[in-house]
Amino acid sequence: MTTPRPTPLSADDARRIALRAQGFLGGADRRGGVRGVLRHLGAVQLDTISVLARSHELVPYARLGAVGRKTVDDAYWTDTHAFEYWSHAACILPIEEWPHFAFRRRAYRNRPHWNHDLPDGTYDQVIKQLRTEGPLTATELGGAKKTSEWWDWSGTKVAVERALMYGEVVCVERRGWKRVYDLAERAIPGALRHDELDDTECVRRLVRLAGQSLGVGTRADIADYHRLKGEQFDAVIADSGLVPVTVEGWGKPAWADPAALETAPRGRHRTTLLSPFDSLIWERARTERIFGFAHRLEAYVPKPKRVYGYFAMPVLAGGRLVGRVDPAREGRTLVAKQVSLEGAKAVPAVAEALVEAASWVDCTDVRVERVDAPHLREPLVKELARALA
Repeated sequence: MTTPRPTPLSADDARRIALRAQGFLGGADRRGGVRGVLRHLGAVQLDTISVLARSHELVPYARLGAVGRKTVDDAYWTDTHAFEYWSHAACILPIEEWPHFAFRRRAYRNRPHWNHDLPDGTYDQVIKQLRTEGPLTATELGGAKKTSEWWDWSGTKVAVERALMYGEVVCVERRGWKRVYDLAERAIPGALRHDELDDTECVRRLVRLAGQSLGVGTRADIADYHRLKGEQFDAVIADSGLVPVTVEGWGKPAWADPAALETAPRGRHRTTLLSPFDSLIWERARTERIFGFAHRLEAYVPKPKRVYGYFAMPVLAGGRLVGRVDPAREGRTLVAKQVSLEGAKAVPAVAEALVEAASWVDCTDVRVERVDAPHLREPLVKELARALA
């Protein structure tokens, strides 16, 4: 069998393909709404940090604009549309992806060692309680922690999280950020509730879907999307349906979704703040390769060592990453605690992104505290005043 000749792509081609695949180039599919975004991306990461909003709210906002925050949660969690599981990290996943994670559920069931001990009988008791009373939070099941330490889980919490990993229990919503658990037999539609796909087929499908969600990517890019191992990628890439490409300046083999190569990526660009956990910028090396932009979440970096701020949100405009904003809220004022700009041309875009974000979270004013380039502070403040007028 002849190996297909890789399709050559310029760096700009690859950047635009990636933006379109992630929903940032061309008109947003508003008919599909939040659910359409989730299906398109294949995974939306969850995280405990909430500044302007939680990350799973910021992801559809970045693509659709000021969609209501309650609308976002309702879209994820009603009508068995989605489930939560371990993908790139803890992620909301489209319900139709349940069969594709059979390989991971099997791996958890066969895992010989765990960090938390499971007291005898606790697992069966949790399943029994959910069957008779569910859906329930860990607190309602009997308590999430033994002490105030975050890592000191109760036996009940250990059991229900183990059941979630095994696939016997599903997180069906978040209530005040607490997981709400139910039995998979109730929460997952019968046609999807199976582990029939073998490990190779699960991985093959996830590689194909990751390639579609990224548009174009290297081995590391595509494997990282659902936290697959490189050797798992290697075993299925030939049968994945993705096609080999070469990208100017990348210096590594790459693959693309063939549908992404059929038409040139054109259309309107979104101008928006991005969650640091947005799938457009999940992989740091990929972000630098595509955008020439070094992105790092500094929430877990000691404050004196932070460069851009606790929750610095990259600003996307014109298909480029043009700056960062570390935001906060004080009443109805959105505070830009620190703004980092990639030159004077970024000022209007950063102002536009801040004003739209402020409106979304019901703020009526924007205050700028610090700009890394001091000479750009006044132009930014004037642009904000004009946009807010």
